[in-house]
Amino acid sequence: MSRKMTILFFLGLAVMLAGCSGSKSKENEALVPVKVLAADLGDVVQSIGYSGEIQAEFEVKVFSKLPDRIEKYFVDIGSRVAAGSPIAKIYAETLEQGVRQAEAGLAAARAQEANVAVEFGRAERLYKENAMSSQQFDAVKTQYEAAKAQLQQAEAAVAGIRDQLEETLVKAPISGIVGERFYEEGDMANPAMPLVRIVQMERVKIVVHATEQDLGRLAVGQETDIRVKSYPDQVFRGRVDKISPVLDPLTRMARVEILAANPGYRMKPGMFAEAEVRTGILKQVLTVPRPATVESTSMETVDGRDRVVKNHFVFVVDDSGKVAQRPIEVGYVNQVNVAVTSGLLRGEKIIVSGQSSLRDGMAVTIVE
Repeated sequence: MSRKMTILFFLGLAVMLAGCSGSKSKENEALVPVKVLAADLGDVVQSIGYSGEIQAEFEVKVFSKLPDRIEKYFVDIGSRVAAGSPIAKIYAETLEQGVRQAEAGLAAARAQEANVAVEFGRAERLYKENAMSSQQFDAVKTQYEAAKAQLQQAEAAVAGIRDQLEETLVKAPISGIVGERFYEEGDMANPAMPLVRIVQMERVKIVVHATEQDLGRLAVGQETDIRVKSYPDQVFRGRVDKISPVLDPLTRMARVEILAANPGYRMKPGMFAEAEVRTGILKQVLTVPRPATVESTSMETVDGRDRVVKNHFVFVVDDSGKVAQRPIEVGYVNQVNVAVTSGLLRGEKIIVSGQSSLRDGMAVTIVE
């Protein structure tokens, strides 16, 4: 009987120890692992974000002045062109015939003017010697003046038809890259529709539209970070170049142009870009990383009106490893940091990772 009692005693003790061990393991498992950071002073960049379309810094559309068939294209999309280089050749046979006819008319007018000039010179001598009446002299003079006018008219006709012939060779007005070509060889050129579009892409401009409230914070020369979807890991640098002095009466917004260098022509006209304009900087203020804050909204009555108020919280860890949810007053928020005006002290440990499942008073374990 004594032996049975001894066995039962040890079995009960084993069960008790196992229960204690399980309880301790459960208690350890309940500790939430978190990462912390001490609140400290830092600089917070103030900025305004916009979405806008990328455009070439300069672009021109090249037209043909002659409504005739396109005989030859010298460029294609993507071709680099210099100012004055040929773009296209318009059919010119009819104009070439016109030049020959005009030159023949000019030769005839010169011969006629030369003959009449000789007659006028002889008449002028006779008139001075009183060997010709004034009436006869006036008639010869009139013929001479008419011959000179016909010669000038023929010269103008030749110059005009030659100018038209030169216009059959369409040239680039600026240097750049051919962004679009609107015809094919053999098409009929229409003076109302361009042959090509030439763009200069060494620098591009991002066109955005600012609200009336933003205009007080924007200024020419402000630095801008630019991102495009094609290169998500690259940030292009630019500056505010122009701010429209007037607002669109329909949208109540002002046009803003941001100019940026375009290395390797990576930013293409027509792309959409995200532009972050830096409007100022808060120096040496108490900051916490934005991911460490918890945001919530509530409806509050302010000056007799109901409005939505955004509230911010952080989780603070004390020396005992317990968590406290702390409301904070926020002075400014950007994509990276939050400037805290009250509710937090410098040096306090705030949770920056693992706070999604926390509640007031929970115990946590800090991991590096």
